[in-house]
This record gives sequence, structure tokens and C-alpha cells, in this order.
Amino acid sequence: MKQSLKYTFSFFFLLSLFFVQAQEKNTTTSTPPEIIVKGSNGTKTEKRPEKKIEAAVDTIKPKTDRYGLIVGVDVFKVARSFYDSDYKGIAFVGDYRLTKKYYAYGEVGSEEVTVDDPLLNTTTKGAYLKVGFNYNAYTNWLDMENLITIGVRYGFSAFTEQLNNYSIYNPHPYYGQTSGIESGKSYDGLTASWLEVSPGINVKVFNNVYVGFSLQLKVLVTNSEPNGFESLYIPGFNRTYDGNFGAGFNYTVSYFIPIYKKKVIPAKPKTAAKK
Repeated sequence: MKQSLKYTFSFFFLLSLFFVQAQEKNTTTSTPPEIIVKGSNGTKTEKRPEKKIEAAVDTIKPKTDRYGLIVGVDVFKVARSFYDSDYKGIAFVGDYRLTKKYYAYGEVGSEEVTVDDPLLNTTTKGAYLKVGFNYNAYTNWLDMENLITIGVRYGFSAFTEQLNNYSIYNPHPYYGQTSGIESGKSYDGLTASWLEVSPGINVKVFNNVYVGFSLQLKVLVTNSEPNGFESLYIPGFNRTYDGNFGAGFNYTVSYFIPIYKKKVIPAKPKTAAKK
């Protein structure tokens, strides 16, 4: 009995100490609503001034556009070099952002193509260069950096044409066409230039990685042809198709190299004119 009373008394004693400690903690941490001010006129109480609550101001970072160089490779030309035994080629492309909408464009490449025509077989080998600009007609949302462009370029090519074999045209093949005549003659120092219009798209698929596709409509400006026949293929211009017009396309994988950022200034809303 004495042991049970002892344990009961100890339990209530510890419990009372706990409540006393909690009460002291509350009294020390709570802020009294009033303060006592002692002066010459006696003692008076005043209300404690409330602390001013500083409102958190959300700082919104200004939107910026990235400017830099987009460099890539024409993967179609590389892939064609593997599956087409009559073709070898590679091309590198680049866009440098000048303003919000305009990009400087450049392309350099080399091609070696064997063309088998009904009357002659030729092999063209040379390099080309294109320069121009692209206009981005797409307005991106938020941090998107996609491009829908229309471009204008000037192209120049220097190449060599080799006549492998040829056949003499017979307008009246009563006894059949003549067999091909082996030649192997090479014509060096040939050049050509052209203008082209190129619509295309460039989509960012990963961080700084782009995949693009563009069509090319071309017209020859100058063309130094071999003696006795026309060039069937011009590096950078593609097939001539018995005329001055050509067509082509690029399928590119590119990487964006950021150089600097420029703050976007929002356009001011137009105010209604006063009558």
C-alpha cells in the first residue's frame, strides 16, 4: 500500500512539474498585449505597437531571347552516301541570329555524283558555298525557340566534269542505236552560280538540339558548260533537267551555341486616339 501511494505521489508530482514548465514556456514566448511605462507622472500602461508585416514582393525575371550560332550537318547527304553507290557528299549548315526575326545563313559542302543519262554517263565532283539570310515567321510562346523560316540564298559551285561514255543520237534507228563509246575525258575549272528561295522549319527537340527540314527552288545565273554537252549535275544545285531551274531539300540535325542574351522589351499597348 505504501509503495502504491509512493508511486502515485511521484506520478502526480512529475505531472505537476510538466504543467509548470509548459506554463513558464508559454509566458516567456507570448507577447503581452500591453506594456507598462513608468514616468514622473506615475505609472501607466500603453498598448504595444504592432509590427508592420512586410509583404513579400514577387520579383519576375524579365524575358530574354538567346542569340548565337546554330551549326548542323545535312544528314540526308550523309545517309545517301551509304546506300547510293553513285553518290558521295556532305554539307554543313549554319544560322547566326542577327535580330529578333532575321538570321544570317551559310552552307558549305562537297559532292561527287555519277549520272547515267540515255545518251551519256558523267561523273561530277566539286564543292559549293551558299550565303544568304532567313526570316523567322513564327512567334514563339514562353521559352520556345522554334523556327518557321523563308530564306533567300546565293550559291556558287566549282567542279570538274568527267565524260565516262556517250552514245551518238540516231533519229532513225532502223538498224538500232549505236553502242556506247568510252571517253574518260575530264573538263576542269567549271563554275556555276544560282539564286534560290528556301522555306523550312527548325524544331528544338532537346536542349539546344534542333531537327530541320527545308525545300529549295533554284534558278541558274551563270553556268560554264563543257564543250559538246551540258552539265547534268552541279554540286549544290542538283540536276539541271535540261533547263535553268532546279530543286532540292535539306534534312539537318543542328546544335545551338548560345553567345549572349538580349532582354525582350514588351510592346506598349496602343492608346485610342482622342476625337
